[in-house]
Amino acid sequence: MGSINLRQLVREIPDFPQPGILFRDIIPLMRQPDAWQEVMRQLGEVCDRLQPDLIVGIESRGFIVGTALATAKTIGFSPVRKPGKLPGQVIGVDYSLEYGTDRLEIVPDGFENNPRVLIVDDLLATGGTAAACAELVQQVGGQLVGFSFVVELADLGGQRKLPSGVPVDSLIVY
Repeated sequence: MGSINLRQLVREIPDFPQPGILFRDIIPLMRQPDAWQEVMRQLGEVCDRLQPDLIVGIESRGFIVGTALATAKTIGFSPVRKPGKLPGQVIGVDYSLEYGTDRLEIVPDGFENNPRVLIVDDLLATGGTAAACAELVQQVGGQLVGFSFVVELADLGGQRKLPSGVPVDSLIVY
């Protein structure tokens, strides 16, 4: 399975969601069961190395990647969502975007014993959302052991916003 070229299965869509943006679409990759299994195998190697107790996935494609990985590795999953989407008590953090601010929330249940946490998402771009997620994980008591992304847009410098010293693994880097 290691001979699958994952990069060639990422579709480029110019001017989406706005003019001047080249969107990297992983849907074609997800449609190919052997390619998706290869993504899970490679992310599984990250899990084997970092030994997380819990996967935290960022809304919304991080749910797809994160739950598949958590299921494959038989570990728990916890979602991080936009405001008003999670039931019960939540902890939130506001963060800056290039064009304003946003907010992410997490349910603190399941973090009582300081689990080792791997944050997973489909894409690392400017890093603001992943950095806010890391802040949330630490606020609720998680031990952040790493970040994993299917795609990274390295030119946007997202890794610079993430906590230093925390491993960042990206399967496809542009």
